[in-house]
Amino acid sequence: VATEANNSTFLSVSSSDLVSNWLGESEKLVKNLFEMARDRRPSIIFIDEIDSLCSSRSENESESARRIKTEFLVQMQGVGSNNEGVLVLAATNIPWVLDSAIRRRFEKRIYIPLPEAPARTYMFKMNMGTTPSQLTEQDYRMLGLKAEGYSGADVAIVVRDALMMPVRKVQTATHFKRVSGPSRADPNQTVTDLLTPCSPGDAGAVEMSWTQVDGDKLLEPVVCLNDMLLSLNRSKPTVNQDDLQQLVKF
Repeated sequence: VATEANNSTFLSVSSSDLVSNWLGESEKLVKNLFEMARDRRPSIIFIDEIDSLCSSRSENESESARRIKTEFLVQMQGVGSNNEGVLVLAATNIPWVLDSAIRRRFEKRIYIPLPEAPARTYMFKMNMGTTPSQLTEQDYRMLGLKAEGYSGADVAIVVRDALMMPVRKVQTATHFKRVSGPSRADPNQTVTDLLTPCSPGDAGAVEMSWTQVDGDKLLEPVVCLNDMLLSLNRSKPTVNQDDLQQLVKF
């Protein structure tokens, strides 16, 4: 939204920005936020995890929490509040706990489902970034299909875990062999006396641990498909079906 809405002022707000210990300070901060948005219109106010600020009103809640909600209601749709050119966006994973009056102030509810296979494929590529790997376009597509039910954060965790696999291979290796590869001092220059971890049966395998290898002579293995599949097998999706059904029902 921030990049698509050209020339709009984007105000990102969390509960800690608006909650204060001082009496009356929190409401003033909410009022100042909306006044700033009106002064700089067209503007977008984005409130992340709005359930921490605007959950259902009850008798046993604190007076300050009630006053923050009241000020939100007045500023969003109260007498004398001209919010033309001001868009209020909010995000939450548990929309059913929001106060009914707050829900009425928001014109649209947009359900953002878990990413589909093409989106997951793109997320794998994006999280891999410029790290060298042996993965092909077909491998990425296969990973996207296999990661059914994974959220964007889950995919990021899988890739981060897979990126550590070459390090683990180096640390657990018992044999190394000599290979040629790019020099550390000058990547454009190829040297032939680098050492990389290998299995004991490989030709030219020498029994040694990584502590005996000079740092400049170590050639780390690059991330391969097996690393990704192993990481995918270890990291399970964090979103369960019950949560999704509750969101769809809402």
